Order: sequence, then structure tokens, then C-alpha cells
Amino acid sequence: MSSSNGNRGRVQSVDRAFALLESLARRGGRASLGELCADTGLAAATVHRLCGTLAETGHLRRDTRRDYLLGPRLQRIGEVAGRATWSWATPVLEAVVEGTGETANLAVRDGDGVVYLAQVPSPHSMRMFTEVGRRVHVHCTAVGKALAALDHDDEVRAMLARTGMPGYTDSTIVEPDTLIQELERIRRVGFATDESEQEEGVRCVAITVGAGAAAVAVSASGPEARFTEERRDAAVDVLRAAVAHLHP
Repeated sequence: MSSSNGNRGRVQSVDRAFALLESLARRGGRASLGELCADTGLAAATVHRLCGTLAETGHLRRDTRRDYLLGPRLQRIGEVAGRATWSWATPVLEAVVEGTGETANLAVRDGDGVVYLAQVPSPHSMRMFTEVGRRVHVHCTAVGKALAALDHDDEVRAMLARTGMPGYTDSTIVEPDTLIQELERIRRVGFATDESEQEEGVRCVAITVGAGAAAVAVSASGPEARFTEERRDAAVDVLRAAVAHLHP
């Protein structure tokens, strides 16, 4: 077994296999050999060998076009993972809702974006709703900025070059330098905010827990008219207390 990136704790073949699965997921579950090679930077022979092994175990399959597709065994793994995530995330999110009165979300990085894994809604009739499984940009969301603040600035700039910075509202940050400055502030204060940057009239605050690929972001969001700046700042302590014993 060989290690990757000079880390003796990592197994290169496992890293590569998961890189292929992540590539397939980003492409909607189907990709050609050439596309997988382009996404991962691996040689065709390596991709073919690893995908062959994954196909034999049922985690991948090939169709008549010889494309690779995510296999049926991954569905069971995904369902179990979803239930496991919900079991440890729910108490944390419920504590955020109880302490803030606003909707609580859990999100993780997904390639160059962020995906929401769990949500507990606010008890108010007017509340924020984000579909679990939804993938959003990093630059315009509190959860995205909180997670991006864990990266080096050069990594963030490279990501922005790939994704662009679409402007959703007049408040959206659309310049890389401005976002880098915002990430520096987030690292200093320990939390990120979204001030109507993705959706008009919506305020959000988020913090992260964990490190590297295991990091998650927990947030509280609500309408600006109710979730005032003062209540947003108070929510930071609620978020920190809620994740104090969280081990994602």
C-alpha cells in the first residue's frame, strides 16, 4: 500500500477510488473513461483498473455505451449514511432552533460548492426553507464562506476561477479580492454571515466544526425583519454551544 500527498495515513488507491466516485457524482452519476481521467488527472489504465474493481463489487456499472455509472450498492450506503447523519445532526439543529427561533441547517463542502445535509425548520409561520441535498455556491452563503475560510487563499481563488461568482442580489460579493477580505474577517471572528447575499431579505450566520474534508457548517437563518443584527450576533453563542460536543 502506498500513501498519497506524503501522508502515511492515507492509502493512494482508496483516495483514487473515491476521487472517481466523487467525479461521477458531480457529473450526475454517469461519465466516460475520458471524462474520469480529465476530472481526476489519473491515467486511463489506472481509471480502468479501479473502475473495474468497483464494478465487480457493484459500486459501479457500465452501460451499452461503455460509460461508467454509479452502482446500486451505493444507494444503500447513501441511505444508511443519511440516517446516520440525521441521528447526530438533529439534536444539534434542534438546539439551534430552540435558542434562536430560526431555521437551522447543516452543510458540507461538495467539490467547489456546498450541499445541505440536514435542516430543522423554525416554528414561525414565516421561515426559511432550503431543500436538503441542495447544492449552492460558496461565495454567497454563510455556510459556504464559513467552510471556505478553512482553505488557503490561493485554493479559494482557484475555486472561484472555476465556478465564477454569480450575483444573486445587489449584496452578493462578486469580486475575488472582496471575498478574500471577507474570509480573513471570518477567520478572525470565528463566524460567517449572509446579509441578503443569496436571497433578498434573508439573514444567516454560520460556524464550522471539524477540520479538512470532515468539516461541517451549522447555521441559523431567518427573515431580516425578525432575525436582526443583534439577534444574529446572539445566535453565534447558541451555535457554538450546540456544536460543543459534536464530532462529525
